[in-house]
Amino acid sequence: MASYLLIRHKVRDFSEWKRGYDAHLPKRIDSGLTEKYLLHEANDANEVTILFEALDINRARVFVESADLRETMKKVGVVDKPEIHLLNS
Repeated sequence: MASYLLIRHKVRDFSEWKRGYDAHLPKRIDSGLTEKYLLHEANDANEVTILFEALDINRARVFVESADLRETMKKVGVVDKPEIHLLNS
């Protein structure tokens, strides 16, 4: 059974957010997450959806509940409450 993490949020500026997102890659790798899709709305680049494959759903849960992720999201310009879904196939 495969596990996934889906995150959707609105950002202030996609280019600014993307630089911060890219810099956060080591934390995602440490959490066993592999980006499968990074998408933004066709009519609004600041509406971002990301799908990750998760090696371990519990490690993914720790990642999304971490203070580090909350602080990073704030720092890179996430402007709404993210929708976060832990999924199994």
